[in-house]
Amino acid sequence: MQNLRTQTPNSFPVAFNIAGGIALLLGAIILRPFVIINAGERGVVMHFGKVENTVLDEGIHPIMPIFTSVKKLSVRVQKNDFQTDAASRDLQKVTTDLAVNWHIDPTQVNKIYQQVGDAQQIVNGIITPAISEVLKAATAKRTAEEIINKRTLLKQEIDKNLMTRLAAYGVKIDDVSLVNFAFSPEFSKAIEAKQIAEQESKQAEFIAVKASKEAQGEINRAKGQAEAQRLLRENLTPQILQKHAIEKWDGKFPTVMSGNGALPFINVSPANLPTQQNK
Repeated sequence: MQNLRTQTPNSFPVAFNIAGGIALLLGAIILRPFVIINAGERGVVMHFGKVENTVLDEGIHPIMPIFTSVKKLSVRVQKNDFQTDAASRDLQKVTTDLAVNWHIDPTQVNKIYQQVGDAQQIVNGIITPAISEVLKAATAKRTAEEIINKRTLLKQEIDKNLMTRLAAYGVKIDDVSLVNFAFSPEFSKAIEAKQIAEQESKQAEFIAVKASKEAQGEINRAKGQAEAQRLLRENLTPQILQKHAIEKWDGKFPTVMSGNGALPFINVSPANLPTQQNK
C-alpha cells in the first residue's frame, strides 16, 4: 500500500504532459501557425484583413493564427478565350475570337489582389474590358479586307497596346492569338464572289497568254519555213538540179514523155549501148 501511495502522485505530471502535448498538437492543426505556399503560387499576407507589403514565396512560412491570414494566388501562365464584336473602318461588323495567355507579376501579387481581386476577378474586371477596347481601336483603323490580309500587323498592335494597358495592374501578357474572324453573311458572300472572280480572271489571263505564245510560235515557224524556202530558191542552180537528178536516177530511161504530141524516147537498153571498142 505504501508503494502505491508513493507512486500515484508522480503519475499526474506525466498525464498532464501527455494531455498538454495532445492539446498543443490539436491547436497546431486547428490554428495552423504556419502556411505552405506551393510551386507556382505566391501568398498575400493580411493582418486583420489589411493587405501587408510582404509577399510569401514558395515554401513554408510561420504566421500568427487568428491575427494573420494568407491568400494564395497562382502566378503561372493562364489561358482564357474571348469573343469580341467590333467594326472595321468601312463599317463592317467583325466578330473576333482571341486566346490570351497571361500571368500575374509575382512581385505585385499583393497589390493586384488589393486593387482587383483573385484570378476570376482579374479576368472579368480588367482583362475582358481591356481586350474589347484595344480590339475595337485596332480594327477601326482598317477596312475588313485589310483585317484579313494584314492579320500579322493587327496582332502586333493588339499585343503592344494590351501589354501597355494591363502592365499598370501587375498583369503580364505573354501572347495573344487571333483565332478567327467572322463577318456578316452578306460580306462573306461578297468576299467569296470576289475571290472567285479573281481566280477566273487569272485563269482567263493565263489562257490568253498561252494562246498568244502559241500563235507567236506558229508565226515564227512559218517565217522560218518561208526563209528556208527563199534561201533554197536563191541557191538552187541548174547544175545543182542536174546533180540531184543524176543522184536520184535509177539507170532506166523513160519510154514515153507525158503530154500531147510528145515524141517517144528510144528505148535504149544497156546491151544496145556502144562499147569501148565500137568507139
